[in-house]
Amino acid sequence: MTNAALLVLSGLLVFAYLLDVLGRRIRLPSVVLLIATGMVGRQVLDRLGLTLGFVDDVLPLVGTIGLILIVLEGTLDLELRRERAGLIGMSSAVALLGFLGTLFAFTLLLYLVLGYELEVAALAAMPFAVISSAVAIPSAHGLEDAPREFVVYESALSDIIGVLVFYAWLAADGSLAAFGEDLFGGGALSMLAAALVALLLFFLINRVEGHVRFVPLLAGLMLLYAVGKVLHLSPLVLVLVCGLLLNNPQLLERTRWLRGLHGKGYDRTLAEFKGLVAELTFATKSVFFILLGYWTDVHHMLDWRAWALAAAMFAVIYSSRAMILGLLEVAHVRQLLWIAPRGLITVLLFLAAMETGRIEGFPFGAVMLVVMSTAVVTALAHRGERAEDSRAKARADQD
Repeated sequence: MTNAALLVLSGLLVFAYLLDVLGRRIRLPSVVLLIATGMVGRQVLDRLGLTLGFVDDVLPLVGTIGLILIVLEGTLDLELRRERAGLIGMSSAVALLGFLGTLFAFTLLLYLVLGYELEVAALAAMPFAVISSAVAIPSAHGLEDAPREFVVYESALSDIIGVLVFYAWLAADGSLAAFGEDLFGGGALSMLAAALVALLLFFLINRVEGHVRFVPLLAGLMLLYAVGKVLHLSPLVLVLVCGLLLNNPQLLERTRWLRGLHGKGYDRTLAEFKGLVAELTFATKSVFFILLGYWTDVHHMLDWRAWALAAAMFAVIYSSRAMILGLLEVAHVRQLLWIAPRGLITVLLFLAAMETGRIEGFPFGAVMLVVMSTAVVTALAHRGERAEDSRAKARADQD
């Protein structure tokens, strides 16, 4: 049994890496290939009479670990510098307006179509209002520096906003007063705790020695996340603050008694830490999406209601994005318009909403259809755009 589990896990990771390489070559997000692999794997195993009974219990755990790592990896890409103030402000505005605009439209849609109460409709709608940084950031690698950096900031902030609002709404159980208290009051307390933990983590990462350095830090971060959940704090704020502080040590240099924490070899240590986080994020995300594909019942995706709801959400996502980008006069609209994919966080938040038992009757196939269609559109749009840019460059060279 142990040997079989080892073979399966190692085989999955190697296969996921090959799919990632293939996805980059054909410019198709690996998330689509991973989910499809899981679906095909289930059909094969079903025909062989084999069932992976552990998936129901393992999927939420893997997803939560992936959520922590994705938020951490996203914040480790954010630089808080004065010259980036305009970029940060504009991407924050687009992320916030995009989340609120699609949330309002999706809530109204679910209220009218599925007959949910407004608070339940909002709970079911929130996962679809979040842009997935895990899909968006890799998809933007071929863009110029300015739009690529915009995608990094916007998608990371969308993840953070969506997760914080979702869990505050989930805990409030429909009470606006409790929601505000949890989001702002609990958020303030979480910020204080996060600042202290971030300083401790920054101190440790500057002092840690030996071959085993980063895994205990990550384990401690996940431990604090679990403790924060038990204490009804906002544990992702802790992850957010830690990531921002680690990637922006210049923030500490303004305070004399904190200036000494910044060691000489810190930049090299931080680069190694980022590499480890990226590797673990890849492994966790890959396992999650393959298991998710296996866990998904293909019959749910053949439901006409799922297709109709997914089509309506698809239209809302891109029409509202076009309006927001145009209203705020964001540069590079043509390049940014199609980068609004949904991914791991959408699925994970929706699974958390399903656990409440309040969104019965929702066609689950719509979740997978929205995730896969937005990922494919992101890839296809920029494949055509790169081809057009190549032809324009060739014509310029001929002239």
